Parts: sequence; structure tokens; C-alpha cells
Amino acid sequence: MHGWNTAIELIETKLTEPIDVAELARLAVTSEYHFRRMFATLAGMPISEYIRNRRLTKATADLLDGASVLDTAIAYGYGSADAFTRAFKTFHGLTPTQAREPGAMLRSQSQLKIRISIEGTHNVPYRIEEKPAFHLVGYNTQVPIVALGTNDTIQEFEMSLDKQATTALATLSNVEPHGKLSVTEYLEDDETQVIYWHAVATTAPDASFQSHMIPAGSWVVFTTEGKVPEAFQQLWATAAAEWFPANPYEWAPGPQLLKTQLNAQGDYGQAELWIPIVRK
Repeated sequence: MHGWNTAIELIETKLTEPIDVAELARLAVTSEYHFRRMFATLAGMPISEYIRNRRLTKATADLLDGASVLDTAIAYGYGSADAFTRAFKTFHGLTPTQAREPGAMLRSQSQLKIRISIEGTHNVPYRIEEKPAFHLVGYNTQVPIVALGTNDTIQEFEMSLDKQATTALATLSNVEPHGKLSVTEYLEDDETQVIYWHAVATTAPDASFQSHMIPAGSWVVFTTEGKVPEAFQQLWATAAAEWFPANPYEWAPGPQLLKTQLNAQGDYGQAELWIPIVRK
């Protein structure tokens, strides 16, 4: 983890300069894609949001020390005082002027540190699957990332789908993982949202549905059972915090497939998470 902490330290030295995430990934000795996925999963926020929050935390200290809004905006890479004020208000819920008032309640983003702890005393069950090319077929939409708790946007999307159509969709499933899948794909230009699919995996796409061809590749598969959604969300944390650091693989570009089976109440279930991987 030394390289990861070196990357985080570099962020601190460049808060008033452009920061190249590819350079951070090189320090962590990993690909940029893997770095972004691991950081977001471990920190609970995208690397871009962390950098923005650290800049605003430092900028707030400068403002309280008497720096002008314009000088602070320029120092931390904002194109104008107005742009800085908007970002500042989004972060703190206050304008820079209000933040200077006595008793103003402000937010602070602490510097992250990655530490090695004595964990891993239990085994992480997994299997590696080599899959030929297949199609994801179904319906998709763009949703915000929710690290913990229920994603209301996904629930609303699922409720909006035609039941007859989803029943017909289920009959197309003919390869592993079988059945209805909840699929997420990361966006290259927006780390706060993902493409969400209600889909099946198949070799026989149907023109009635949206379709996305997935090339042949390797997948790591994790399973769990427990309370919904906490147990399912923990799968990603286990992958990032325990499995990837201990194994010679990286997170590969591509969709993540979640197969679930819930009880009648929908508050407890079993899940299988498929993550595309590439050997280091």
C-alpha cells in the first residue's frame, strides 16, 4: 500500500495545480482504471470528488485567514469567483461571505490514509470464470452512485418497467450468470453516475431490447448472503479491500454483474457478484 499512500501525498502537494490521475495510478503501480475503481470503492467517493473536497477544505482555511474570494478561486483552479462560490456553497451549504461569520458551521474533508491492518484472518470465497463473448440484453438508464443504502433511482426505474416485457426478457437468459441481472457500467466522463441495466446474459440478442456485446474475458465471482442491501454492497468493499490487494489481478473495464435471489419480504437474500478482471 506504500504506492497508494505516495499517490495520496502527491495530491496534497498539488492542490493548487492540475492533478493527473494517470500519474497517481503510476505511483500506486496500477492502471488508471483500476486506481479509479479501487479508490471509489474504498473511499466511498470518486477520486475527482476527493480532490475537489480537499481543495475546498484548504481554500476555506485560506479564506478564514483573510484571503480574498477571487485570489482563492484563482489559486485553487477555478475560472472565476462565481464558479468558486458555487462549488463552495455546494460543499459547505454557505457562501464564502457567510462562512466568515462567527459560529458558521463548515465541512472538512480529511486527508485519506491507507493503513495495513491485521485482517484477512477469514477466507474470501471466490472463483475465477473464463467467459466467451456474450450479450447483455435488457433496459438501461443512468443513475447516481450510492455507496451505502438504497438507490431510489434504481428502484424507481425497476418499478417503471413493463412486467410482460421483463418476463419475456428472462426467457432469453442462456449463459451464466443465469436469470435477471442488475448490471452497472462506469462512465468515462462522470464518476458520480453509472449506467444501470436490468438485463440478462445471452448469446441470442433480441431486437426488442437494448443490447451490448461483452467480449470474452476473465471474471472473479464473489457470493454472499444477508440483509439487503448492506450484504450486497459489502461485496464491492470485500473485493477492493481484501481480494484485489491479495491477488495478481486488476479491475478490468466492463460491466459488473449482480445476480440476486431475495426472500418474500425482499429484505434478505443471496447474491453473486461478477467483476471483469485482467492479470497484472
